[in-house]
Amino acid sequence: MSATGRRTRLRGRPLLHTSYASDLALFDTPAKRTSVGALLVLAVGLPFLLPDEVLQLLAVCCVAAIGAVGLGLVTGYAGQVSLGHAFFLAIGAYTAAAISGDPDGRVIGLGVTNILVWLPAAGLLAGLAGVLVAPLATRLRGLYLAIVTLGLVFIGQHVFSEWSALTGGAGVGRPAATLEFFGQPLAATGALGTRDQKLYWLMLLFLLVFALAAANLARSKVGRAFTAIRDRDIAAGVIGVNLARYKTIAFAVSSAYAGCAGALLYTVTGFFDPSSFSLLLSVQYIAMVLIGGAGTISGAIAGAFFITLLPRLTREMQAWVPFLSAQPNEVPNVFQVETILYGVLIIVFLIFEPRGLFGIWVRVRNYWKAWPFSY
Repeated sequence: MSATGRRTRLRGRPLLHTSYASDLALFDTPAKRTSVGALLVLAVGLPFLLPDEVLQLLAVCCVAAIGAVGLGLVTGYAGQVSLGHAFFLAIGAYTAAAISGDPDGRVIGLGVTNILVWLPAAGLLAGLAGVLVAPLATRLRGLYLAIVTLGLVFIGQHVFSEWSALTGGAGVGRPAATLEFFGQPLAATGALGTRDQKLYWLMLLFLLVFALAAANLARSKVGRAFTAIRDRDIAAGVIGVNLARYKTIAFAVSSAYAGCAGALLYTVTGFFDPSSFSLLLSVQYIAMVLIGGAGTISGAIAGAFFITLLPRLTREMQAWVPFLSAQPNEVPNVFQVETILYGVLIIVFLIFEPRGLFGIWVRVRNYWKAWPFSY
């Protein structure tokens, strides 16, 4: 068979790799490269098509996706169930706010507003907290590990509520980190666009950087070790995978992602308090990973956008679901509706589509690839 014939056959079989280089390629097919390029062009052009209110919500989606990717690394790739993601988000948020805060304000502030200082510091401190938690992962797994990480959320809420010098106290809160780059505000209205447009572009850029880093980590030696531990940790240890080392790396990287996401999350609204980092926030991130698709970067991003946009839908449900309110003119408790929806969606996806939104996309893609023989 000629070289041209071989290339033609391989082009029709995208999952058949003839070298390690093609197997490890980030975008190993022309269809992936084209679709990713089209999505990037669309994402960059959205500020010219959507109002500022929607752009602000999409900026929150981008930041939430960074945290979801981090949780996906430790839960989806390494198989270590963590319910304490809100704790690491809080560490990052308060670290960034304290470093960039006003030194003469009512709460702790160092006055260093450069994002190149407070964003890496937030990720580093949260990552160190993850390293301290990691030894528990080497001794515990499954439900026991989940309960231990869940305890971090309650410990964190108590500490942050009582440490008013840092957090401003329960019900009061403090300003979020300042988005500045060497004294230049990054999210101010100017010649390059409105505040929300620039904020969206900035958060989209951070999402691309963090997602690319996570994708490269997942296809590296470390990522393959994560997968081996997730599939069967005892067998992974037998073949030479250092369980303690790679579980520590997984928690450190995941916590660092959460810290950076927490540092950026409330810069959109500009204010937060200790109640922002409750158990519900951890449940939201678990829902992002499970609904998007555990063990995939794109699935975590899709799940983050889905869950973050969901409250906007529930706040508009009263118009066409009137039984949600007890009285005809009473506003329904949308927060209870959201909590119920998170639980229902997790159950539905785990039963009917364990691979989440990513699995649905795979089914649709395979259907059209095999059409008209789709059975």
